[in-house]
Amino acid sequence: MTAGMRSRPLVHLVGAGPGDPELLTLKAVRAIRRATVLLVDDLVGAGVLRFARRSTRIVRVGKRGGCASTPQAFIERLMVAEALRGERVVRLKGGDPFVFGRGGEEAAHLRQLGLDVEVVNGITSGLAAASAIDVPLTHRDHAHGVMFLTGHARRDASDGALDWPALAAAAASGITVVVYMGIASVESLQAGLRTGLAAETPVAIVQDASLATQRHVLCRLDALAEVVVRDGFASPAIIVVGDVVRAGIALADRRQEVSARRAS
Repeated sequence: MTAGMRSRPLVHLVGAGPGDPELLTLKAVRAIRRATVLLVDDLVGAGVLRFARRSTRIVRVGKRGGCASTPQAFIERLMVAEALRGERVVRLKGGDPFVFGRGGEEAAHLRQLGLDVEVVNGITSGLAAASAIDVPLTHRDHAHGVMFLTGHARRDASDGALDWPALAAAAASGITVVVYMGIASVESLQAGLRTGLAAETPVAIVQDASLATQRHVLCRLDALAEVVVRDGFASPAIIVVGDVVRAGIALADRRQEVSARRAS
């Protein structure tokens, strides 16, 4: 259905990417510029909001693991109410709405109530974090696939426990593991992966990917929890596990060698 033919209220679920406003898609910028109401997650980069009009009403609906958060049911009711009033509603989420962003839940709820939904993808933080430190998530010599995991499962989920032996076996077969929201549960994450991965498996921890405050560290899997505590890593952070981290280190070393030769 085109915009001119649309008869039902529409809500946009827009991915704001990892934080750097230059990583927004053109479609996301257009949606933000047209919005009259923006429901903004806590992890949306401040620079992203510069694309909103001055008249746009911005509603902060913080969502961050381990912190006080706006109830999901309230957010969904607010989206519905504003859309039914005729507002151009944009639900602005860090990363991508459909990668650990509750976009699937929200889209289903809105459609069940008769509203239309348009999803605008964003660069997910797992990809951005790896790219920011020259780590390819897949590589013909190191990894033929990638798994995205969350370290923050629903508290009311009866079957929320991950099958760590199966996941670790897949990782050992050449699958990169990318963990979102894993800092708070890093000890159980480390223990779970160690059921099938060697102690020396390389790991990268990246905090605030794509932002000026970005920082990272490389370590072995058996030192992961210790390094997180020692270096004071906190959310938002991404943990990348697998041989691709070693490939990224090699690429960075080669770049440094080239830079040194040019400087001399």
